[in-house]
Amino acid sequence: MDDSDGALTQLRAYLAQHELPPGGRLPPERELCGLLGVSRGELRKALAVLERDGELWRHVGKGTFTGIRPVEEVTSVGAIAARSNPREVMQARLLVEPMLAREAALNATAEHLDEMRRCIRAAREAATWRQYESCDNRFHRTVAEASGNTVLTALFDQLNAVRRAVVWGRRRDEGERPPRGHHSFAEHERILAALADRDQEAAQRAMHGHLLTVQENLLGLRQAAE
Repeated sequence: MDDSDGALTQLRAYLAQHELPPGGRLPPERELCGLLGVSRGELRKALAVLERDGELWRHVGKGTFTGIRPVEEVTSVGAIAARSNPREVMQARLLVEPMLAREAALNATAEHLDEMRRCIRAAREAATWRQYESCDNRFHRTVAEASGNTVLTALFDQLNAVRRAVVWGRRRDEGERPPRGHHSFAEHERILAALADRDQEAAQRAMHGHLLTVQENLLGLRQAAE
């Protein structure tokens, strides 16, 4: 048995002896090291094993607690963003947003379509990247709202909040504002045209193609399935 195994055994014994309730807080790491007679590194390895097994959960700055991590700790935007990355965000967008566009082709109102047109026009006229990104965000949010599904729209809002936390503010090298031929202008027009035609397949395909281009620009890759 190596030292890390010994620390895990000691930690399990401590938990069994003290029978902390679910959500019970363990002593601080320094104190726990003294109680168990193990080093900080050995203790952290043991804590990681029990956290992986769902017996403990840790909150930076607050401590280590028994049981399964509470739902609010798992689903808050900050918690998700802290464990995510741009690649995961794009994978999620590629799964969710084309389906939203498909639903929007059936349910979009004239007001939704007009708002999308305003977003496209404002994006073309944007003087800065921040202005453009605000218009882009409104366009995609309107597509989600046009799906007519409250749950899917709420899912989009959560995904979009994570996207902003993970990706927003990344440095751009293309200049102070989007170029006249920026890919999104024509791609948004294709999405809008498919929605106006009530063409579900075309709307889903146009959104998927648009997001693949976004992914390529963001990550420098394009999925082989394209």
